[in-house]
Amino acid sequence: MKTRPSVLAFSIASVFLSQAAAAAVVKGKVVDTNQHPISNAKIHLHGKSNAVFTDVNGNFSINIDADSQLHVSKDNYLDARQDVKSESDFVNVTLKPSSVESIVVFASALHKNNMEMASPVSVLSGDELKTKSKPTLGETLKGQPGIDASYFGPVSSSPIIRGLDGPRVKITQNGLDSSDASRVGPDHANTNDSLSATQIEVLRGPATLLYGSGAIGGVVNVVDNRIPMDQIEAFSGAFDSSHDSVSSTDTLSLLAEAGANNFNFHFDGVKRKGEDYKTPKFDVIDEHDGDVETFESVENTFIDSQQFNFGTSYIADHLTLGLSYGRIDTDYGIPAHSHHHHEHEHEGESEDAAEHEEEMPVFARVDQERWQGLLNYAMHDSWLEAIQVRAGYTQYQHSEIEDGAIGTTFKNKSSELRANFEHRILDWHGTFGYHFSNSDYAAIGEEAFTPATKTTNHAFYVLEEKQFGLLTLELGARVEKYKLESDVNTTHHDHDHTDEAIEESDADTIAYTLDKTNVSASIGGVYQYKEGHNVAINLSRSERAPLTAELLSNGVHVATGTYELGLGYHLEDGETHFEPENIQKEIANNLDVSFRRFEGNFGYTFNVYYNDIENYYYQTATDYIYSADHGLELNDHDHEDAMRVFKFESSDAKLYGAELDAHYRFDSSNRVKLFADTLVAKLKTDEYLPRIPSNKVGLNYEYVNNGLSFNVTGTHYMTQNNIASYETKTASYTLFDASIQYDFNALNSDFVAYFNVDNITDELGFVHSSFIKDKAPLPGRNFKVGLRGYF
Repeated sequence: MKTRPSVLAFSIASVFLSQAAAAAVVKGKVVDTNQHPISNAKIHLHGKSNAVFTDVNGNFSINIDADSQLHVSKDNYLDARQDVKSESDFVNVTLKPSSVESIVVFASALHKNNMEMASPVSVLSGDELKTKSKPTLGETLKGQPGIDASYFGPVSSSPIIRGLDGPRVKITQNGLDSSDASRVGPDHANTNDSLSATQIEVLRGPATLLYGSGAIGGVVNVVDNRIPMDQIEAFSGAFDSSHDSVSSTDTLSLLAEAGANNFNFHFDGVKRKGEDYKTPKFDVIDEHDGDVETFESVENTFIDSQQFNFGTSYIADHLTLGLSYGRIDTDYGIPAHSHHHHEHEHEGESEDAAEHEEEMPVFARVDQERWQGLLNYAMHDSWLEAIQVRAGYTQYQHSEIEDGAIGTTFKNKSSELRANFEHRILDWHGTFGYHFSNSDYAAIGEEAFTPATKTTNHAFYVLEEKQFGLLTLELGARVEKYKLESDVNTTHHDHDHTDEAIEESDADTIAYTLDKTNVSASIGGVYQYKEGHNVAINLSRSERAPLTAELLSNGVHVATGTYELGLGYHLEDGETHFEPENIQKEIANNLDVSFRRFEGNFGYTFNVYYNDIENYYYQTATDYIYSADHGLELNDHDHEDAMRVFKFESSDAKLYGAELDAHYRFDSSNRVKLFADTLVAKLKTDEYLPRIPSNKVGLNYEYVNNGLSFNVTGTHYMTQNNIASYETKTASYTLFDASIQYDFNALNSDFVAYFNVDNITDELGFVHSSFIKDKAPLPGRNFKVGLRGYF
């Protein structure tokens, strides 16, 4: 694209041509409404990437070089913004307590906290994040209203936002795509680990303006400090060691940071090793002979994982430069994994030998290397306030090991660049930018049900806000050029293809290109009608084109026990024909309304939403089955090794629901929280969509006093009987979890000893959104003991 070099040239020119004013030091103090000092409050200078923190007496000092605005934030307090001048001597800032946790959202792009945003967002951070942290993002976040998990066992579980997951939910790390293969199938684990995170943000509803068409359902952004954004004055570190009983999993995480002379260094690492997890007794019925087998664990759910991140940064008054490198090496079992080519006894083999071969575990081996770079330059005396460029390069490989040898390998090489230009023009504050991403995906082996694909995106976006008294208006738009290229294997290519560019390369392969322009836009506002109260409304229209798995799948997906066909195929008389003539974009028209109260002892967030989606891509069961011996045939008789054939289709759909998160603080030690969500998801034909999560309601009690904290939560998951025609209903269940922790000081360091009990009553629960729900119930009663230390 011709515009891309000019954008980068403008970035470089702005860095070198901007003129800086002489720096001045502003000192100040942050206190609460009782005039008590607040320590560790964050003071961020508007337009800069770095910040300073208050000391134990609430004091701070910060360099400014022009009239500026300080953004002061602290967990459990409302944010404050204070205008300062370069000649200011001393600044006093008072923070009001918040009944709902108020946290600055990294993914907002405009330094907003969760109570200020037009679209609904929730944030896990601090002790709450450490307490709820699980090996996967899905299990860590599933207790949040509107958030559930796909649950392909405890080591592969991705977030579901308002019934949408996979290609519609963007998983990012510090704003850049995680770049794994978790969107290809539910058995592919996400590579983000919550233990090294400082906070995890969930943006509900379309977040396509900044993050692209892959965020048509929402964004999960994992924030860590692998590239330090604030000057580190001294060496510090932390560790966390724990053991859980349900899977005998041992986990150790380490963190170390240091800085001097404007340079900063960061290291974090996580080591986790566990066995198959235990469950209450459950029965599995054989689909072919009706035999019933009873289990008390889910086989092949072990994990052996290690990862680390190393980063460094240079921070000056105007400039921040940073670079990081991370590596992940993980082996994990794939439950309910069987192979059609192993299901029959081979000629000449004994029955015992055949059974031994069938029982050989299949596991995944994930290797990922990830580089990230950051440039941030701040100008405080110009309409252009700051330029930020983030770039990433990732090499990812997921191999499925069968009988000690690699059966199938999924590879993905990806690069990404995002350039943001934050500005203030007249009374409008906003950002515009350019976003580039490229993915080179390949699948090699007999279970490679998707072909190698190159996907490229170029996008320009703009997000602007303006204050009109008590109303903050927000406008945004994005134009994205999406291109997918693949060599598709098929013996049926004699049709007249008009919409897409297709060229015959040999008898069984054609070169296929899908080229779409996705346009997204939104308008929203936040109206503070009363002190500590606001209502937010956001209306958006988002477009996306299908990904490889949705469009080009054609083969056995052993993990889910199905044969999958993409949108580009037509199935007739047991034969598949590649006919991608009429691939329509998926278009989501979403309305969100949020009511919030966040001051005083009582607070709440209540969201209602309606999502009308044109050409919704979904999988549906066909009248065909597949077997290695007979191929595709009508499902009018039974084969022992046959799989059902599922095909991606597109049809208009509607998803609507509500979410509640309410808090009441009795006093400084006691708080109670009520949360709930409900969702209806179906096609315009009134047929329910498959694997939609059950509605839930929960109650949480928290006690905190003199270093001792206690937390107990009860969550009831309701019966899911709004199901697709080929699904079975899922019974209700209730989970009770509790945790207790004690903060103490020893050896001149701070420590936290903690003890958690999950599923106290040992309840048997099945997850309706899981592809293998009948074979992999939730874990049984689990005791977890651990120790965290800070030095």
